[in-house]
Amino acid sequence: MNVNSQWFAASASSRTSLRGPNVARIGVGHALIDNCSQQQVCASLIAHAQACGKPAYVLTPNAQHIVLLEKERRLQEVYDHADLVIPDGISLLIAARLYGRSLRERIAGVDLFRVLCGCAAGADLRVFLLGGRPGSAELAAAVLKNDYPGLKCDTYCPPLGFEQSSASLKETANAIITAQPDILFVAFGAPKQEYWIYEHGLQLSVPVCIGVGGSFEIVGGVVPRAPLWAQNIGCEWLYRLCREPRRMWRRYLIGNLEFATIVLRQRIRRALLDAFVHFVNEDRFAAELSELALLQHNKTIDIRRRIATHEVEGLTTPTI
Repeated sequence: MNVNSQWFAASASSRTSLRGPNVARIGVGHALIDNCSQQQVCASLIAHAQACGKPAYVLTPNAQHIVLLEKERRLQEVYDHADLVIPDGISLLIAARLYGRSLRERIAGVDLFRVLCGCAAGADLRVFLLGGRPGSAELAAAVLKNDYPGLKCDTYCPPLGFEQSSASLKETANAIITAQPDILFVAFGAPKQEYWIYEHGLQLSVPVCIGVGGSFEIVGGVVPRAPLWAQNIGCEWLYRLCREPRRMWRRYLIGNLEFATIVLRQRIRRALLDAFVHFVNEDRFAAELSELALLQHNKTIDIRRRIATHEVEGLTTPTI
């Protein structure tokens, strides 16, 4: 087994129940992305919710997340402990290909949101829609209940800045606890929704929490989604930029350049690391590695000898 295979095997041993035993993880920036299909994700989440499993959370990164992870250690911690990390953006699939890896498919947050709600209706599970623009959660719930008769769905939209008020945080938690949902969809935008889930959502005994960004507005008809052709070629971001240039220009123009820089730097690092691993596996080194190992071994022997002869600084023979 080569070094890369050993690394993936070690990664597999630490997976939670939401990940299948054979799901590989692909590193993009500071995020490890789970290589799985939407069907696998939905089946895993519904099964976990039906079993009333311990609170777990799902992250749906895109290029913006990768850029934020470069700057925010706190967000890195959230990602390190996530139960499932799935690629929302087509840019992550492109990055994986540049690394010589592959991600099976893009799993758009809004699509996953709709499909999970349909699965929840069929499994008699209750969902909760938290956040979004005022009124958008209610509109989305109405559409979903029409599409999936029998869906049990509750909503709550906390006031702006609620995370800075202990009273508002408690009120939000009480609304969720009262409803007792099986799946909690959080739409505060990144990284606010990820922080809230990690710091507060996991304490509410909901089996599955997942951040879905602007999905409520799209499903509820408040914000139109890009045409299907734009979705198929991965240009939804361009459609949003054209519709809201003043609000989106920094995120998509500057943000995409930052993302490209991160991917390029990582591609170079991967090339150097792959070359090193290749040399090790092919036994292409001469005596360099043996020299380092021998040097370390000699240092260890010298330290032990000095301890044995009381030559270590500050060590004296005790008097009786």
